[in-house]
Amino acid sequence: MSEYKRTLEELRVKAVRFWPDELKTRTAAESVLPVLLETQEKFLSLLKMADAHPEAWIEALPLSRLPGNLFLKHVMVLSDLGGEALNKIAPVEDYLNDGVLEYVWQGDPYSYALSDGLRAKSLTNSALRVDGPNIILKPIALDKKMQDVLMLILFGAQSINNALPSDVRTKCVLGGFIGQPAELEQFVRQSYIRISRQLGGADSNALGQHAQKYVLDVLKTHLPADWELRLNGTIAGVSHNEGKTDSTFDITVRAPSGLRFGVEVSFQFTTNSVIERKSAQAQARQRTVHAAGHHITYVLDGAGNIDVRAAASSAICQYSDCTVAFSESEIAHLAQFMLEQESKR
Repeated sequence: MSEYKRTLEELRVKAVRFWPDELKTRTAAESVLPVLLETQEKFLSLLKMADAHPEAWIEALPLSRLPGNLFLKHVMVLSDLGGEALNKIAPVEDYLNDGVLEYVWQGDPYSYALSDGLRAKSLTNSALRVDGPNIILKPIALDKKMQDVLMLILFGAQSINNALPSDVRTKCVLGGFIGQPAELEQFVRQSYIRISRQLGGADSNALGQHAQKYVLDVLKTHLPADWELRLNGTIAGVSHNEGKTDSTFDITVRAPSGLRFGVEVSFQFTTNSVIERKSAQAQARQRTVHAAGHHITYVLDGAGNIDVRAAASSAICQYSDCTVAFSESEIAHLAQFMLEQESKR
C-alpha cells in the first residue's frame, strides 16, 4: 500500500483508539462515556485485586491512580444509579438503623458506619462531583461523602438492615461480585455494552460533531488560507440518489484549482450503525467521487472501529484515497495528501 492508501493493519499502528485530552475537555459537558471506556480496564483490575475484604478497595484506590470521583462515576453508571435517583432518597441515614450499613459479604457479616456528612446533603451529580466537567476537568481524590455513597451502592443489596426503595436496592449489587473475578468481569463488561448502547444516540451524535470540528480545525492549520473547508459540505456532481441531491460529507475541502476532497470522520468507542453505514457506502462513494474528478478520504479511529468492527473498517480502507488516524500528526498527513494532489493539477 502507499503511504496514504493504507490497510487496516497499517492504520492500527497509527491509531490512538481513545479520546485525545483536548477533545475530552471540549466534550466534558456532553458525555463522560469516552473516559469511562478508556479507564474501564483499570477500574476492573482494581476491584479484582482488592478482594481481601469488602473495604479493601478504599485502601487500593490511591494506588490505582483513578480519581475518587471517576471511580464513583463508574460504580454509579454500572449500577444505573445517577445523582438524581440518589438525591431522591437523601438523607440516606433515614433508611438505615443509626446510620450503620449492616451487610453480608461472602457469607460473613460486616458493618459500615456512615459519616454525619451525608445527612441532609445533596447527592446530585454536581454535588458528588461526578458530572462531566468535574470528571474531565477536576479529578479529585476520594472523600468521606463519596466513600459513604460508594459503600451504599456497592453493598446495598447485601444489607440486612436497610429500608431503601426496592428499585434502588436491587441496583446495589456490584459489591457482591468482589472476590468473584469471573462473575465480576462478566457483569462489568455486559453492563458497559448496555451503557454504550443507551448512551450511543444523542451522546454519540454530539461527540461525532466535536470530532468533525476537531479535524476541520487541524486541517485549517496545515492548509493554505485560500483553501475552503466546510462542515457537512457537498461536492457538485457527486450524488447517492441518481443526481436528485448532492451527497453530504462530514467535511469538504476545496483547493484553489477547484479540486475537492470529501472527508468522512468516524471515531467510535462502541459498536453502532455509523461505521457500518460508512462502510456500506464506501465503494459507491469512491466511484462517484472519482467520476467527478475528486478524492474521498477518511479519518478513522476509536477502539470500536479499530478493534471491533474490523470488517467494516477494512472495507473503508479499501475504498479510501487516504486514510488517517485521529491525531494531529495524522490529520497533518491528510493535509499533505491534499497538497500533493493539488500540486499535480
